Amino acid sequence: MKNRIKELRKIQGYRQEDLATALGVSRQTIIAIENNKYNPTLELAMKLARYLGTTVEELFSLED
Repeated sequence: MKNRIKELRKIQGYRQEDLATALGVSRQTIIAIENNKYNPTLELAMKLARYLGTTVEELFSLED
């Protein structure tokens, strides 16, 4: 699964640490998600989308 977290985070001026703190996860978790090494739970995906002002569908996409 691909995601746009890093792209949207940088556009909005957030650091990985900011995102991690706001969502109650570690910075390592954010790094792993951004690098497509970890797929977040549905709850975390929804929190990420809400925090970044988008939808889960816009944030994540299935790879063909």
